[in-house]
Amino acid sequence: MLPDPKTAAGRLGLAAVLADPARAVIAIDYDGTLAPIVDRPEDARPQAGATEALAALAAAVGRCAVVSGRGAKDAVTVGGLDAIPGLVVVGHYGLESWIDGRLDAPPPEPGVAMARPLVRELVAAAAIDGVHVEDKVQSLVVHTRPASDPAAALAALAEPVRGIAHGCGLEVVPGRMVLELRPPGVDKGFAVRGLAEGWGAVGYVGDDLGDLPAYDAVEGLRAQGVPGFTAASVSGDDAPAELADRADIVLDGPPAVVAFLRAMAAAIGA
Repeated sequence: MLPDPKTAAGRLGLAAVLADPARAVIAIDYDGTLAPIVDRPEDARPQAGATEALAALAAAVGRCAVVSGRGAKDAVTVGGLDAIPGLVVVGHYGLESWIDGRLDAPPPEPGVAMARPLVRELVAAAAIDGVHVEDKVQSLVVHTRPASDPAAALAALAEPVRGIAHGCGLEVVPGRMVLELRPPGVDKGFAVRGLAEGWGAVGYVGDDLGDLPAYDAVEGLRAQGVPGFTAASVSGDDAPAELADRADIVLDGPPAVVAFLRAMAAAIGA
């Protein structure tokens, strides 16, 4: 059964998707939304039933997309998303796209190469057990979740990481025990606006601070007359309260996200 959105705009958005699914775009974040949060990004497998729910939804709506801060190919590989016909996978916040085996990706920003050795040196010098750097080619991510005190490690590294980013022409975007250095102006709002251009309705599901620009994009489209809804996957003590506060629909983590996607596909097919 589909949940009832808590806002009038969200109710209109969900109703528009169900009424005319062929003109609807549904975009879903990967980590924390389709897959539970884990210590190591390479271990983030989809929630049970997620692939099947995505496949059903992709067959029911005009465009179904996974939008990730990961590289598109990485998201496809770790999630087994190549098994879903017609699914669009948007990586690096809109810089990359993958569909039916074809990857479109620009060259990395020079600032990322400048920052790479500096961030690695910073993390090595800090010598905080478990803290490590994930190199996503288009961006760099400092992970503190495996540390004995993840929040303290995040706080200790935040300012020096911002200093490196500033010197290299990058921005720092915080998340759930992560600090990501990436090119400015690239976010999930950019990705959602690109996906939704020319379509009749839009829905977005996410779990972290990096998903707030996607919420902004949905709200901006609603102001232009394109109905839409936002949903938050909320689980764990570090789930940002801002998402639940802003979202039209609040879901209890990846299992509830899978149930929601499955219910949408079933409602469209009914």
